[in-house]
Amino acid sequence: MRVTLCDVGPRDGLQNEPETLAPATRAELVNRLAAAGLPRVEAVSFVRDERVPQMAGAEEVVAGIERRPGAEIVGLVLNERGWERLHAVGLDRVNVTLGATAGFNRANGNASLEEAVDRVEVILAVADVPASVTISVAFGCPFEGPVDQGRVAELAGRFAGRAEVVLADTIGVATPSAVRALVGRTGAAGFHGHNTRNTGYVNCLAALEAGATVLDASVGGLGGCPYAPRATGNVATEDLVYLLEGEGVETGVDLDMLVATSEWLERVLGRRLEGYVYRAGPSPSASRTTPSAARADTSASE
Repeated sequence: MRVTLCDVGPRDGLQNEPETLAPATRAELVNRLAAAGLPRVEAVSFVRDERVPQMAGAEEVVAGIERRPGAEIVGLVLNERGWERLHAVGLDRVNVTLGATAGFNRANGNASLEEAVDRVEVILAVADVPASVTISVAFGCPFEGPVDQGRVAELAGRFAGRAEVVLADTIGVATPSAVRALVGRTGAAGFHGHNTRNTGYVNCLAALEAGATVLDASVGGLGGCPYAPRATGNVATEDLVYLLEGEGVETGVDLDMLVATSEWLERVLGRRLEGYVYRAGPSPSASRTTPSAARADTSASE
């Protein structure tokens, strides 16, 4: 089995950080992820700067990206103006997103559910690059609570065949049985999981079991959603790669290079990241732990 991993760290990860990184630094993050073999990187969001200041300067970020064969560069949009900006810089894929509830659409895009659907329709009608439609809060909404799965299935069916449909557990409330059921029911190609309640990784496996072929993750486990209170904890890309490769699922990602990227990002942000594999290492090695150091660690832990 092989899966397409999309690293959303440069977009979904950094948009939840308290500081705004310079466009050149954000472009370097994209370049490092592409060099590590990520087949898809969501690099930018074409939204109004005042609403998500961490995503300001999207065009400058794109200008600093080194295009690589086999690395699809994606931009997220909410409306037609966002699509026009994306189209002008020539990205490889558009990810247009809407919420499964009225409350989330109002907070995230200042639109009703019907207006959000119409915006997606307009973009799909004019898009001349591959498109993904991400249905946010597909499993639970911070404003409305449990979400009607029939409504999610109806939305997914509306866009199926014209775009790659991705189901997002935006606030990290899903469990494996719910993911299997909804991915199976909708035939969704992708799953975007958060590890907010420590179920993100098993949910990714459940999505694959149900037929998904695309998984979103964020380098270092960065991220959340500024319009979903307490929606922390994206699945960490390096942790997911370690899990998938161990289960015999091919990712095509160089785990050592990915770990090095998280180590670099830790220095850039000046804090420890949420992922585990970049701290523990992909596997024990002489370069990481000497016998004397291991004994010292054991003594300390006792």
